[in-house]
Amino acid sequence: MGTADDTSEGEGHHLPATEDWPRGFGEASWWPFIAAAGAAGLYLGAALFFLGRGDIGLVPESAGPLVFIASAGLFLFGLFGWLYHAFIADYWARGTDSHGAGTLRFGMLLFLGTEIATFGAGFVYFFFIRVGEWSTAGQPELLGSLVLINTVILVVSSFTFHFAEVALRNENRGRFLGLLGTTLLLGIVFIGGQVYEYYEFIVHEGFTLTSGIFGSAFFSLTGLHGLHVTMGAILIGIVFVRGLAGQYSAERHTSLSTVSMYWHFVDVVWLFLVVVLYVGGSAA
Repeated sequence: MGTADDTSEGEGHHLPATEDWPRGFGEASWWPFIAAAGAAGLYLGAALFFLGRGDIGLVPESAGPLVFIASAGLFLFGLFGWLYHAFIADYWARGTDSHGAGTLRFGMLLFLGTEIATFGAGFVYFFFIRVGEWSTAGQPELLGSLVLINTVILVVSSFTFHFAEVALRNENRGRFLGLLGTTLLLGIVFIGGQVYEYYEFIVHEGFTLTSGIFGSAFFSLTGLHGLHVTMGAILIGIVFVRGLAGQYSAERHTSLSTVSMYWHFVDVVWLFLVVVLYVGGSAA
């Protein structure tokens, strides 16, 4: 992802490849491929985890977790390099390209379209298993106070992000930074709440990824969403630091608006997850 307010076609360069790594490869950036390889490794690690369990034992039990952890590190490394060159590197040397602004917003919409397909596949899987024989035996209480509080936190964060954009367009820098910082804090609190929920389910309730077909659906969908919230918090952190540096104005805010689109999407997906998984999964 790049930022239209940060881009220009310049002297033969397409961002984010300017001064990118590895050097000498023209205008191609390898960072997206590194991040994609790490993301693919997450699925490989999950598959190895199941192949190493029980009577199957096709691979050592430690293979899945090790591959998963290594892939997560590779994914974060690739994501950092990609975001750094897309959002930060050589910022002040770049001009504003109004055509690029529309292009990047359209690119974000296309990206969100692929995300809808990804989450949609998970929801379809859940709907298929839900119409079969269903039992809530051994399943912990899903719809508790923690998930409700977390939901309120995430919904409020969408409002704070929206009004941060409004404040920026009204050239109220103090209010903009305050609301954007609040959004980042709420996002971090939400992630902490989900981690705590996992701890309660896994350690105290014995409810894990291997707890039947519902356990696999629950942890796969909520884990995927948690990864997206984490990515969103990283993006908000980047634009917040840039906001502190004075890199946004009423006329120059494309990267902020694209991150806002992503964050609102993540919030809407969470509402669907609460209705489908927490409410629907609790019904006998």
